[in-house]
Amino acid sequence: MSIKDIEPIWKIPDSWVWTKMGVIADVVGGSTPRTDDPTNWEPATIPWVTPADLSGYTKKTISHGRRFISEKGLNTSGARLLPAGTVLFSSRAPIGYVAIAANPLATNQGFKNFVLNGRILPDYIYYYLVGNKHLALELAGGTTFAEISGKKAAEIPVCIPPLAEQDRIVGALEELFSKLDAAVTALERVRANLKRYRASVLKAACEGRLVPTEAELARREGRDYEPADVLLDRILKERRARWEAEEWARLRAQGKEPKDDRWKRRYKEPQPPDTSGLPELPEGWVWASIEQLGQVIGGITKNRQRGRLPLKVPYLRVANVYANELRLDDIEEIGVTETELQRVLLCPGDLLIVEGNGSRDQIGRVALWDGSIYPCAHQNHLIKIRLIEKDIAHYVLYWLLSPLGRSVIEDLASSTSGLYTLSLSKVAAVPVPLPPTSERHRIIDEVESRISLLDSIAGSIEVQFNRAHRLRQSILKRAFEGRLVPQDPSDEPASVLLERIRAERDSVARSGRKRRGPTKVAAVPQ
Repeated sequence: MSIKDIEPIWKIPDSWVWTKMGVIADVVGGSTPRTDDPTNWEPATIPWVTPADLSGYTKKTISHGRRFISEKGLNTSGARLLPAGTVLFSSRAPIGYVAIAANPLATNQGFKNFVLNGRILPDYIYYYLVGNKHLALELAGGTTFAEISGKKAAEIPVCIPPLAEQDRIVGALEELFSKLDAAVTALERVRANLKRYRASVLKAACEGRLVPTEAELARREGRDYEPADVLLDRILKERRARWEAEEWARLRAQGKEPKDDRWKRRYKEPQPPDTSGLPELPEGWVWASIEQLGQVIGGITKNRQRGRLPLKVPYLRVANVYANELRLDDIEEIGVTETELQRVLLCPGDLLIVEGNGSRDQIGRVALWDGSIYPCAHQNHLIKIRLIEKDIAHYVLYWLLSPLGRSVIEDLASSTSGLYTLSLSKVAAVPVPLPPTSERHRIIDEVESRISLLDSIAGSIEVQFNRAHRLRQSILKRAFEGRLVPQDPSDEPASVLLERIRAERDSVARSGRKRRGPTKVAAVPQ
């Protein structure tokens, strides 16, 4: 491969040169030993890295992954023991994780690894690939998922400065990134503190400690007040009255108009909550169940037959509902009957709870429907709560988002094969600490005031995170355009360096001697 067979991608200094990865490095893949033979994995003496080991990995070098293989596993598979200083580059699922081998190790087939000539610094290539992953992505192929072959990896264009300048660039990058990382760490600390403060606000709100209680104010002002048990009694009476009105209308529509009041006996009183293990409430508060405060309603089950129904409406899925957040950019439609639509139609003030999720901390995500789409239904994996008194909705939302509310939801969720789920009956049984009406209004106002301030600060922090990311990319861009550190006229030009590399390769090829690079050698101790 000629060092002159590549067109410049961007302008570089005269002492630099454009080439391809295959000119400066041996491109070596990896392999996975047979998993049905335990002797491929024991004794586990050879570090073995997979792309999963680099997911979320932020260090520049890596010494081992989660698993080790045996010497037999190395020798009976396509894996190779790569020397320290090899640049590991994930070539699929996904493309672009980068790290430098801190010691001899092997990788699986998800990598194309670059074993460099000693005149090219691994640290320079590491930062180059971090900043220019798009150059590899442009060479990728594949139908199921993007992948870059060994042949294509060898064609990744690389701009090479003189060796001494490579070292200066790496030094400047690490100094600048050290300062940038410290700033990002400080931002992450502030973001974590905001999250803790938000939780403490909701905790105090639902324990009667955020604002003066109505009982305290009434005593101070020498007046009476309505305790929450009176409010609950009124809600229960309204709940029954609504059921009776709906049941009367249903019977009348069927031509079964009642002659007496015996039909009213079919009303099922909602169960009060189980308060064992729950904290004592402030004076004037009362525990109520979700079922006592409103209706708990399931959604639509998606199936093929719905595509033939003439009535189509937008509907919400689990992907649309997050903690106190609706994500409505991707809304699908579903076929429903007129009767179904009456049950699953969303109204402003409805609470939506995620029924099931793969992780405990995501179960029971809850948000308040804002009515921004009409008509709109919900799928069966979203449980709807329609409260008798709609102005309670915001308070119930904050309770379900609070630490104790989250704990109640998580304890109620059952786990089968790692999937946490809620049922209608479990949501109906969720306890709610209900304050008096006036106190509830003050709580909501105070919570919203504080959360609004927190949201504003959080927004500013995200702006700073984005700015830090852009700055990092800008620094990398300047580095590989030759504008981060000055050029030294006394440096040996990169063209001479590459000619020497090519001459050495040609010499090795002509002599017939085995080229230096990764080989199957003795195991490396852990």
